Amino acid sequence: MRSLLWLAVAGLAAAEDGLAAWLRYARVPSASCNHDRLPSSVVVLNATEGSPVFTAGKELVDGISGLFGKNLTVGASNSTVTVGTVSAFLDKNPTKSVPELIEDGFHLSVSKGNVLILGHNERGALYGTFHYLSVLAQGNVSDYTLTSNPDAPVRWVNHWDNMQDGGTHGSVERGYGGDSIFFWDGVIRPDLTRAGQYARLLASIGINAAVVNNVNANASILTPENMDGLARIANVFRPYGIQLGLSLNFAAPQLLGGLDTFDPLDAKVATWWQGITDNLYKRIPDMAGYLVKANSEGQPGPMTYNRTLADGANLFAKTLQKHGGIILFRAFVYDHRSLNQTLDWKADRANAAGDYFRGLDDKFEDNVVIQIKYGPIDFQVREPVSPLFSHLRKTGATIELQVTQEYLGQQAHVVYQAPMWKEILDFDMRVDSQETRVRDIVSGKRFKRKLGGYAGVVNVGTNTTWLGSHLAMANLYAYGKLAWDPKETSVGLLREWTTLTFGFDQKVNAAIEKIQMESWPAYENYTGNLGIQTLTDILLGHYGPNPASQDGNPWGQWTRADSDTLGMDRTVKNGTGFAGQYPPEIAKMYEEVETTPDNLLLWFHHVPYTQKLKSGKTVIQHFYDAHYAGSSLVQKWVPLWESLKGRLDDERYEHILFRLVYQAGHALVWRDSINTFYFNKSSIPDELGRVGNHKYRIEAEDMKLEGYKSYLVSPFEAASKFHCVVTETNSTVGTASTTLQVETGKYDLAVNYYDMALGNSTWSLFLDDGLVGKWKGDLEYELGRAPSPYIDGHTASRITFKSVSVKKGSTLKIVGQPDGLEPAPIDYVSILPEGIID
Repeated sequence: MRSLLWLAVAGLAAAEDGLAAWLRYARVPSASCNHDRLPSSVVVLNATEGSPVFTAGKELVDGISGLFGKNLTVGASNSTVTVGTVSAFLDKNPTKSVPELIEDGFHLSVSKGNVLILGHNERGALYGTFHYLSVLAQGNVSDYTLTSNPDAPVRWVNHWDNMQDGGTHGSVERGYGGDSIFFWDGVIRPDLTRAGQYARLLASIGINAAVVNNVNANASILTPENMDGLARIANVFRPYGIQLGLSLNFAAPQLLGGLDTFDPLDAKVATWWQGITDNLYKRIPDMAGYLVKANSEGQPGPMTYNRTLADGANLFAKTLQKHGGIILFRAFVYDHRSLNQTLDWKADRANAAGDYFRGLDDKFEDNVVIQIKYGPIDFQVREPVSPLFSHLRKTGATIELQVTQEYLGQQAHVVYQAPMWKEILDFDMRVDSQETRVRDIVSGKRFKRKLGGYAGVVNVGTNTTWLGSHLAMANLYAYGKLAWDPKETSVGLLREWTTLTFGFDQKVNAAIEKIQMESWPAYENYTGNLGIQTLTDILLGHYGPNPASQDGNPWGQWTRADSDTLGMDRTVKNGTGFAGQYPPEIAKMYEEVETTPDNLLLWFHHVPYTQKLKSGKTVIQHFYDAHYAGSSLVQKWVPLWESLKGRLDDERYEHILFRLVYQAGHALVWRDSINTFYFNKSSIPDELGRVGNHKYRIEAEDMKLEGYKSYLVSPFEAASKFHCVVTETNSTVGTASTTLQVETGKYDLAVNYYDMALGNSTWSLFLDDGLVGKWKGDLEYELGRAPSPYIDGHTASRITFKSVSVKKGSTLKIVGQPDGLEPAPIDYVSILPEGIID
């Protein structure tokens, strides 16, 4: 215990770069006035240095010092915080009673400066400690008693980190916050400081395990050198109670082991995997277990040898049983080589999980948990709940959620996902006509299963904000808290996170709450609505708009859009039959247009553009209106945030402002791209005359061009009038000029251009030879979203110069300096009356 004495320090560093996230321990208002409501000393029961209980003692000393400026002494006093396990407490106090706790649960009693924090195990004691400090950090020093048990035993995070940088997906697949904190150049990083800091964040929200490598696993993770490195990661995790999990390549016996097969029923394959597992547990005795992706998107698996998915999962389960480990086996199984929407009207990737797992429910070992994505396709902005949750009654299930925003703006767009997750978790599947909430299926309660829970794909990186965006961290916080208690509210969790992250300024907190709570509906509106999917570019980076790519692709993310109709017919009577995979009450609802919720209409039905919704609008008019409404809403966030200048630190203020300005511009790109595409597809005009009519715009190709030339953009809808201008060569400076016919006055000048990942062009905007502004095409370094080498909806960007004095007859000129292979592309200029968005 004496080693705890050094912990009475001044708290965390003052720099607000996001590294501390919600564990800032920043000084609360009127801190010194509350010293008499706080403990004066700390007692840690049976702590071994490096254990979670020892860590809890450290956090208490650091936290109370940082939050209140009060330094705790070690040992009992008149006001003491005692932390430990229930067993350690009852050993010293055999006559006391403690409420019933399950694994990882905690009991917390706060009374007049005396605090008792007890965990069912050491990890539970640490969870209770973080909860107590979180309450204090929100300014609450009142007395209370709380007993809290986790809703589900599996509360894991997944990371799609690659062993080395490069290739298609870089250091972290679908990661937008920098390089891997675990791996570099094929091995585990020598410095794992960030991994330890990350484990602290995870423990503070109730996470108990982390899979550190990509589900598209590299077999070399299992070399002796890398096993030793994994043990080092486990060592920095262990003080925070985080167990290490590992993704496996199904073909590793052949790729790494030199065998001529990876057939799961081959005895020598089973022996090889047992040896690998035993060697891992020699190094990492508390390893949580494995995660396996098999027979999906080209990955090897048991079906390579005509074996079942159960045969594959059980291969690993048996190797883990003597060690107490579990296997999460992904239900994300489909064969993209066999999907063809042109040849087969009934072809449907959504059917795959139900089809492949049919008849296997009673075939899995007890330590197998099926990891099911929340929807049948792939983390779209809206999907129905996967029907597979209702099929597995004897096998444990986890719900796979995606904290990283692969299809939801890649942290360059604010999208707070907790409201979406709550809709999914609260959905009643009506199994056997009884209440069957998804949250009660994955917890194990509904079907009385011991194993189940949550798997969140997080993909943090070396950026100090972890995810690449300060506001995106609300999703990680909410994920952990919902995995512990799915009955929490999304707004309640947001308020907690905002106070812990940004402090007590009510104007700041109200603005953040407004932006975050509006973000998912806004994003759905300006990307893809009515269940059509996100309409992003499925063939490239899953980021910018490209609705045409949603058909004719081999990945099964289809909309079946033609000149008269759109949407997937997934009915039993006429379509792919997917609706029939649900329990009867839900299947009946989705089978008919009249009973299907409008927000999933195009997921389940193929209808005319003129189909009337329950609102009375047609499908196509709803598209037009929703895309205008969503993009209009995010424009308001920029002035709202600007009103906060001086009310929070400059670093975070500027970082968030930059991204909100970018999002406001890119939302307009989305709006115009989707509306233009479907107008051209359907030939049905917008009733309000907005689509295709932009009176404030001057198309770059219509300006006087010197060194620039017109270029037909593909996809066509990614440019305002299908064209942009590019420099004639990569060494030619381009000039686009025009005479302005607006009335003299002040205007906002907006330029839409393309920032490709092929160079760093520069543009300069002039009025009558006076420089208005200059900017550089370097967003690929600033935003973290998937880069694109093309002139398309990914790279389309916007910059606005506000309140510029313009005279009628002035000459506006843009000078573009290409760089590398980027030809300084320009789409259009808007001359906007102040406050107007075109």
